[in-house]
Formats: sequence, structure tokens, C-alpha cells
Amino acid sequence: MSKKVRVRFAPSPTGGLHLGGVRTVLYNYLFARQHGGDFVLRIEDTDQSRYVPGAEEYIYECLKWCGLNPDESPQEGGPFAPYRQSERKSLYRQYAEFLVQEGKAYYAFDRPEELESMRERFKTAENPSPQYDHKVRQDMRNSCSLTFEETQRLLADGVPHVIRIRMPENETVSFTDMIRGEVSFHTGLVDDKVLLKADGMPTYHLAVVVDDYLMKITHAFRGEEWLPSAPVHILLWKYLGWEADMPQWAHLPLILKPDGNGKLSKRDGDRLGFPVFAMNWTTKKEDGTTELTKGFREMGFLPEAFINMLAMLGWNDGTDQEIFTLDELVQKFSIDRVHKGGAKFDFEKAKWFNHEWIKKADAGSLKADVRRILGENDMSNIDDTQLEKVITLVKERCTLLTDFTGQAGFFFQTPKHWDVDAIKPKWNEAKQTFFGDVINYLQQQTNWNGADLEHGFKELATAKQIKAGEVLLPLRIMLVGGKFGPGVFDIAAIIGKEETIGRIKKVLELL
Repeated sequence: MSKKVRVRFAPSPTGGLHLGGVRTVLYNYLFARQHGGDFVLRIEDTDQSRYVPGAEEYIYECLKWCGLNPDESPQEGGPFAPYRQSERKSLYRQYAEFLVQEGKAYYAFDRPEELESMRERFKTAENPSPQYDHKVRQDMRNSCSLTFEETQRLLADGVPHVIRIRMPENETVSFTDMIRGEVSFHTGLVDDKVLLKADGMPTYHLAVVVDDYLMKITHAFRGEEWLPSAPVHILLWKYLGWEADMPQWAHLPLILKPDGNGKLSKRDGDRLGFPVFAMNWTTKKEDGTTELTKGFREMGFLPEAFINMLAMLGWNDGTDQEIFTLDELVQKFSIDRVHKGGAKFDFEKAKWFNHEWIKKADAGSLKADVRRILGENDMSNIDDTQLEKVITLVKERCTLLTDFTGQAGFFFQTPKHWDVDAIKPKWNEAKQTFFGDVINYLQQQTNWNGADLEHGFKELATAKQIKAGEVLLPLRIMLVGGKFGPGVFDIAAIIGKEETIGRIKKVLELL
């Protein structure tokens, strides 16, 4: 590539970061790293009516958790600052005015009621939602229908106005998409989009072109929902005289609902019980209450698993490999292997990725997260060495990080409930006596390790003419509370002599 690769992610700070947005970040990041380029984070906050306090900081935190840190951003700074569009407001009007002078855009003075009237007047069965386009612009109050003198008088009087692009009536706009190949649009089907709003802020259409040009963006990856806007953006590049510097485009496939019927939304996650945001997001409602939407992080996903899962939602490397580290993704990723069609989201598959990553992680790397989760469940002051032993024993049983509470909690906290109903059907006096002997045996032990405990327990069972298999389940329930967990003698070795004996005594009393 003749130019240094520069890509950008340009979110609006309006709410939680959808997993589709994080996948866009990931593909941008992989492409930049693979080509020794720059990954830019630009905040598109031109629509101040939708701006949500805290949303920008939330975006930074999400990217930090995912390990997809930008090279340039409002936080990092960089040679093309500022990276927040609201701070670039003074830049945009000159380009919008230039387009008006060139006859490629025009002033529109229409009031909201006039726009509403137009939609009613031009509504037909074939066209139930009329657009502001070449068919209606001459009937509206703009510099195309007004004389030059009338237009200048309205401007001089400070009458509120917007600037709209003047879309050609009968042209074809084509470009080569890196994923979809040749894409063409008929301009007669595209409305005259607003470029500059009445408050002087640009719309996305003008701002994205101006900023991509000034920031020397070479490749623009975004969701396929932006495809209908492509002819407007391509014409703006051409009309502003920047066509030679236009980035290469790649419109990424949608992430679909599990049934494949439409784009995955927050409502789908709420309805089906899985997250669609990277991290927890709290929405403030109009009535003053708040609504928490759970994120992948808080639900117990490792960032490595989340990233791995997202990479495979619409891409593969052509092999059967599914588990990739971020470094491997940087090496293997190629935009031409991104699928054209949408990718169905499968939460069970997402959990499978997380399970695989928990299994392959070493105990040391999981320790901080597991300690935090146990602490949230009233288990604190846990010894480091003991915690690592426990993680090693139970991690293969954990699909989510939050599973460590159930799978490891009994190591650090005496069970509150025991499933004695699972013991009672085959319980008898001989077993009651046997466990009394087990307590005596355990009290005498000086070598407190799993192997010795298991050997002694089984020898005792043989001596008492009891099958070891018939007393192992009761022992497990005594120590754990239920029919689960790793090797029962490994559990006894970790919780210690006093706790092991205490739990056995408690359940014998219950029985």
C-alpha cells in the first residue's frame, strides 16, 4: 500500500456499546496492526440532542477491557486533534458553504410545519414517506426555488436554515467495496441529505467526509446499514475535490438475531436473556428511574473470549481453527474473508468460546477476576496460594467467570445447605457408624494431602466391609453441599482438617 494505513472507529456517545460496534473496532484494529498502521478513535458527537453524559468514558473503558486501545483519540491526543467532532465545529461550515457556491448544495429555510405539509401533500400509495429530493425541492423554501436576492435577504435576516446536498437526478454512483465488490446506486432514489444543521453543527454525512479527509483515513470499515448513505459520501468526496484521497470502503455484515430474522438489538438480548453490550450500561429514563442493561464483562466473559467470538461472527481464516489469540488474529485476519451475509448470534456458542478460554487460562491470570467475584459474594481474605490451587481444580467446570462462585465457593465458605435428600434413600446405621470412624481416622492424620486421605478412606471402607463407591457420594455432599465439584479428597486437602471434620459432623447430625 502506497500510503500508511489509517483506520478509524467513530462512535456516537449515546448509550451502551453494541457488540456489533466492538466487532467494527476489532476489524479496524486487526487491519491497522497487520499493516503497521494507525487506529484512530474519533467521537462523533454532532447530534447534541442525543448526547448522553458518561457514554464517551464508557466507550474508552470498553476498548480498554477488550485490549483494543487506539493510537489516537480524545484521550490519547495525536497529530490530527481534536478528535471530538463538537470541538471541530468551526471547520465544517466553510466546506458546506463551498458546496453551495459550487452549486452542489443549497440553503433550505423550511420550517418544521412546512416539512410536515410536504410529506402530506406528496404522499401516495406508492410513496407513503416522501423524501426531500429533486422531485419536491422546487416546491420548498430553499435557494433552488427562491431568487438570489430572496435567499440573501433571508440569510441577512438570520432566518434559521440548513444546508442540503443537491443530489443529481439521473446519475449512477459506483464504488468498489472491499467485501461486496462493485456497488452501484441511482442518485434519483437518494434524498437531499442535510449537511449542516441550523445550529451550525454538521450532520454525520458532512462531518465523516471532512474528518476522514483531514485525518488522512485510508480505509473506512463500517456496518452495512451505512450502505444507503454511501452515494452521498462518495459525491461529497468528489464535489470537495478530494476524490483521489477517498478511503477504500468495507461495509461489514450485520450481526443478526439468533433466528436470523433481522438485526440483533438490545430488546432481543432482554427478551432472550443474554447481553448485547460489551459492558454494563445504565439508562436514565424520563421518569427519573434507571434501567441496567448487563454487559458481557459483568456476565462473566473474559475479554479474550469476547474478542475471539466477535472475530468469528462473519469471518474465518479458511480452516477449522476457532480459538485465536489477538496476536494470531492480527496475523491471520483478511478483509476479503469477511462474509457478505449477516452472521447469526449464538449465545451458546459465545459461552463455548468463554469456556475454552477459561480452561486454557492459567490460574494466575484468572486470580484477580475470581477474587473479585468471590468478594462480591462475601468471601474475602483468601490466601493467594490456596486460591490458585482452587482455580486450577475447578476452572474446567466454569463456563462463565461468575460460575466460580458456585464451583469454588465451598472451598472458602461452609455450605449453607446440604442436599441430604440425595443421601437418605441409601443411608443406614452402618454408614452412620462408618463416618464416625472416618472422623476418628481424620483426627489422627498428620499427612494432610489428597492421595493419603483417599488411600486411608478406602482402606477403612474395606475394613468395615462397605463399598467405597457407596460412601463417596455422601462424603462429597458433606464437604460441598451437593453432587458436584472436583475430586473430593482434593477438596478435603484444601479446606483442611478442622473444616473437613466439622462439615462431616454437621451432616451426620442432619441425617
